[in-house]
Amino acid sequence: MATLDDIPGNMLRKPSGNPEDALERAPSDYKPLHSFHLDRDKSYQQQFADMYFLRLTKIKPAIEELASAAWEGCVLGEETVSKAERVLDIRQGELCWVVGTVYMDMSLKPNILEDVSKDRWLSAPISNKKYYAEDGSDAVTLEDESGRIRLVGDILNSVILVTGCIIAVMGTENANGELEVIDLKFPDLPPQPDRWAMSKTSAKSGSAKGGKGKVKDENENKDEKEDEEMTDLQSKGRGGKIAIVSGLGFSGSDASHAIELNLLLEYLLGESLDPAAQQELSQISRLIIAGNSISLEERRATDDEMTEKKAHKKYGYDSSAYNALPSQLLDEFLSTLLPTMPVTLLPGAQDPANTSYPQQPIHPAMFPNSRPYTAQPASSEIGWFDTVTNPWEAEVEGWRVLGTGGQNVDDIFKYVGSDDRLGMMEAMCRWRCCAPTAPDTLWSYPFQDDDPFVMQTCPHLYFVGCQPEFGTKVIQGPEGQVVRLIAIPSFSATQEIILVDTDTLDVTKVKIAAV
Repeated sequence: MATLDDIPGNMLRKPSGNPEDALERAPSDYKPLHSFHLDRDKSYQQQFADMYFLRLTKIKPAIEELASAAWEGCVLGEETVSKAERVLDIRQGELCWVVGTVYMDMSLKPNILEDVSKDRWLSAPISNKKYYAEDGSDAVTLEDESGRIRLVGDILNSVILVTGCIIAVMGTENANGELEVIDLKFPDLPPQPDRWAMSKTSAKSGSAKGGKGKVKDENENKDEKEDEEMTDLQSKGRGGKIAIVSGLGFSGSDASHAIELNLLLEYLLGESLDPAAQQELSQISRLIIAGNSISLEERRATDDEMTEKKAHKKYGYDSSAYNALPSQLLDEFLSTLLPTMPVTLLPGAQDPANTSYPQQPIHPAMFPNSRPYTAQPASSEIGWFDTVTNPWEAEVEGWRVLGTGGQNVDDIFKYVGSDDRLGMMEAMCRWRCCAPTAPDTLWSYPFQDDDPFVMQTCPHLYFVGCQPEFGTKVIQGPEGQVVRLIAIPSFSATQEIILVDTDTLDVTKVKIAAV
């Protein structure tokens, strides 16, 4: 009996490959932190005044230690530098240093008190592209609980300063009551944990729950041995990757990048590539979506449609104006991807989440098809589909990761004359604060007991989504800290997705384009 291969000129062939050659997705080691979760019974009755004082209280000891080591006993012009405990203690003509919070006095910056005094009631603040004035009229001031003083000096032009960052300045007060700054210090990078620090801590806490006496000792030795074996295996690396994308921009109308969204889905699933590429993509252990998955851009309605909508308007709410299609498209995208890959979803400025920082997770009810992959509400387990806060912090493949949807960098961008987004990210790390302009110009929950935006630990990877273009760099701290910074571009504008190597934190940019 003839087979297909025996027929000359036949284009049909038997299936190639063996069943054992089937690819498997690399496992994901993922431990989210809940650093930015708010209580259910949250109140907005407080004032914002305490937040900057809380930040100053938390960061002041670290920067005082740094400034004291640099300036203590320093002599300039036969005068010894002394420490001023408060801004109010600065004396004219005396060389001193002091720690405080920066406040930028800018004429183009929104001022709620001015709006109230002039009876300008607005539903939302006017969002200027820049608060920075080219004419040099902006004033840099330093304040604490005692008072405020204006800072002047050429050194201020060489650094990035925004409202809310904590610095130490050294100088002397002039006849105009201004502090002429000679030198300044930032808190710099906080202490950085080792890789797999949370995993090791979890293992130790688990062993502490063992039995008594000899049984406990044996359990501890066993746990320590397993911990060492786990660490050795993890340190060798598994060659995995983390995919990060932002600005997917699903819209209610025909999206201009709909083809690219479909290609992105096929790329992550490995459906449209050769076996070699599929083998590489199978090493992607997790997808992180960093904000603006929904687009607010809608097609302009015609006059007839506007007339019809007005007829449907009732009780001040236009039910016909709501369009559920963007969230449905996003849900279909996620539900197609989730059976093969875990997904972490951060909200952004355009997503259905609260506006004020920190944004809370998008409710799983928005995703009826993807919801079965989420964890149960009262469960301590981690779901395959994890909707998280913005900002967000976790241990991913052993690395401490900090990510945001981009509002923090976008707001700092308005304060400075530079377009260096990576420089702004580096400055936030050295300020030890991931959202310094909150609550002044970046809407924020009125924290009264703690400022969660202060970086207690230094991340290994810090990414910011929804940026104009891709960028990455590595910065180092005084104690050997190493941080990989990544500016994630909006996919709707650039059609780019970022892959991070889980062994080296090296970054690869992938362009999804329809040819």
